[in-house]
Amino acid sequence: MERNYSIEKLSEIAGGDEDFMKVVAQTFLEEIPQDLQSLLEAIENNNKELTYQFAHKMKPNLEMFGIDVLKEVKAIESWTKTTKKVSDISDQTEKVYLVLTSVFEELKADFSL
Repeated sequence: MERNYSIEKLSEIAGGDEDFMKVVAQTFLEEIPQDLQSLLEAIENNNKELTYQFAHKMKPNLEMFGIDVLKEVKAIESWTKTTKKVSDISDQTEKVYLVLTSVFEELKADFSL
């Protein structure tokens, strides 16, 4: 089954330590769903400052898990520096939401969380 995150990247960071990988996955699942929800609310409310903060905060975790939405998150960050409408980033926002929602389920299944 193809994952939306990289178990290899996580394993490399954890030095192959399964228990540590599980802790990292659990921490990700405790923080990122809330950050995603806050990001979506900030975008919906056209709060560009808050949008930037949450998008920026999420990037290291997305990189650590090899989740392929960095391009979209960077586009969201760039949007915060413009006068463009929320609708101009709806495709990126939707992809980030869909991919991360899948990652949450995959991590729960893969690590029995």
